[in-house]
Amino acid sequence: MEQKGILQNKWYLYLTEFFSGMAVMAVELGASRLLAPYFSSSQIVWTIIIGTIMIAMAFGNIYGGRKADKEKDVGKLYGRLLIAGVWIAAIPVLGKYVILLISGILIVAVNSHFLVIAAFFACMVIFVFPLFLLGTVTPSLVKYTTESLEDNGRIVGSLGAANTIGSILGTFLPTFVTIPSVGTSVTFLIFAGILLVLAFLYFITTKGKLIRVVISAFLFLLCCIFGYSGDFAFWETNLTYEGESVYNYLQVREDEENVILSTNVLFGVQSILKKDGSLSGLYYDYAMAAPMMADVQNKASFEILILGMGTGTYATQCERYFPSVGIEGVEIDEKITELSEKYFGRSGKKKVTTYDGRAYLQAVDKKYDVIMVDAYQDITIPFQMSSVEFFRMVKEHLTEDGVMVVNMNMRGEKKGNINEYLSDTIGQVFSEIYTADAELSTNRELFASNRKDMLEVLEENLAMEEDEALKGMLSGVKSGLRKYSPGNCILTDDQAPVELLGMRVIDDIIQSEMRYYKDLIAKEGISGLLREFME
Repeated sequence: MEQKGILQNKWYLYLTEFFSGMAVMAVELGASRLLAPYFSSSQIVWTIIIGTIMIAMAFGNIYGGRKADKEKDVGKLYGRLLIAGVWIAAIPVLGKYVILLISGILIVAVNSHFLVIAAFFACMVIFVFPLFLLGTVTPSLVKYTTESLEDNGRIVGSLGAANTIGSILGTFLPTFVTIPSVGTSVTFLIFAGILLVLAFLYFITTKGKLIRVVISAFLFLLCCIFGYSGDFAFWETNLTYEGESVYNYLQVREDEENVILSTNVLFGVQSILKKDGSLSGLYYDYAMAAPMMADVQNKASFEILILGMGTGTYATQCERYFPSVGIEGVEIDEKITELSEKYFGRSGKKKVTTYDGRAYLQAVDKKYDVIMVDAYQDITIPFQMSSVEFFRMVKEHLTEDGVMVVNMNMRGEKKGNINEYLSDTIGQVFSEIYTADAELSTNRELFASNRKDMLEVLEENLAMEEDEALKGMLSGVKSGLRKYSPGNCILTDDQAPVELLGMRVIDDIIQSEMRYYKDLIAKEGISGLLREFME
């Protein structure tokens, strides 16, 4: 086949393969960040993203191969790149609205597995078509670059290498460079722009249909104007901070009384600062019972370790009410630690190590009087911090009479829920386990120790407490403590399906919250629902 324009240099075809492979991986990683604020970034969501993208690429390979055999016009391939580039550029503009529309429809239409179904349909609508088009690149280029059977093996191998190297860079650049520095939206625009430049060069040098270039450039410009923002919560008008880190979408909002951090999921409180210095009113207050169970009032030296420091809500409260204690925190997301200094008043007195909680325990020999485990990844605790092996490691780092407190984010009442698994697993390591449900949230606090008298020690320390607000609150916690009798639902490093267990609880919560609206639709139809919101 006679090549013309820039195609006379076959390096251009290899560059097309290289940058197409790069764009595929960049879009895949961008997809996870686009979906995370709405559906979390759990293994479930990652599975859906990878699965739908592989489906799109497979069908693109088939279609691209058949089209390449039938058509001799290379311009068709670069025309598809134009469409893919514009579509990817439009994702930051329209993607979040599509996600909310799909979620709004499905939340009243499905009774279970909302997270899976909504994330799957969002991926299908937003990402499948452009990646289907990119899937046509490799088979088309094989056809256009192969001139004889004598060198087709070398050419196919070279194209495959170009695609693989591009994919490697497309994996590392978004994760470590573009998303942390300029955000997900601009990342989509960058890689969309690369695809468009490739196509523009072809049409300009071959004097093809330049109207395509003009229209695509105009649409891309519009996407740059309206899609550069990283505002996932576009309905919020008073956010103090909204941004991204290597690990999370981050949101700080502030009112007259509080400063609040939310990560990945738009709803919920991951950390809170009370401006008047009072108790938080959330599960952090309940966890204040742990130092008293470990006899903080009678010890000259007392050490607390917090795995999942966040912006330091628990550390701040411990420092306020137990000023002589030593506090260490471990937080994997360095950006959250930076936010804690800027917005949450964290002082340098509180030591924070940027590390994974379990890896930190493996690296240190120190023992602590209290270890708080509050390391949540979106909807559930990371699997490596939920296993019996992990809790044995926690026990090794506790003093003989030390206490572990675990925040369990979503309490469920059905048999076999995530908290039952966590509690049973902890019961394999600690002999004394008590739980308390936080009143104003779905959190449950679990206290575990091998000291038989932890409740008596709590009562003695409460009697010595001079702050009436803390004493009154913890007296209520004490009255609500329930002794837990472990069962046989055990999580191990080899088998810890925490995402699936957490998803079941989310389904229950969603169904409970949406029951009123579903009944309203059943009785009065969509008009009744619209009237409810209008009122």
